[in-house]
Amino acid sequence: MINQVTLVGRLTKDPEARKTMEGKSVLSVTIAVNRPYKNQQGQIDADFVLCTIWDRAAENTEKYCRKGSVVGVTGRIQTRYFENDQGKRTYITEVVAENIRFLDSKQASPVTPEPSKKEPIELPF
Repeated sequence: MINQVTLVGRLTKDPEARKTMEGKSVLSVTIAVNRPYKNQQGQIDADFVLCTIWDRAAENTEKYCRKGSVVGVTGRIQTRYFENDQGKRTYITEVVAENIRFLDSKQASPVTPEPSKKEPIELPF
């Protein structure tokens, strides 16, 4: 069986990583993925896909991406459920990311790089 997904889209909000009880980083983001055709009004519709990112990838996504950042995600589809306040079972389908790529160009990226704390190296001439 094959369960593999590849998405390219934009983050719908700034990512915020959190920690599990075991100390693992986890990040839930929604990615807006444009459909390859226009609707009857001539506009491009989008699908909004929930993605879960773990560990170092979650930390890097929080550090380097912002709302509107273009990312590429490969992973697998997973469905889970929980009991809501009324005792009703609620299902969630998400993509569990196995790999994430940051696709914004450095000039278009909304994230400003941190200043380097390394001292400059003098080269002999």
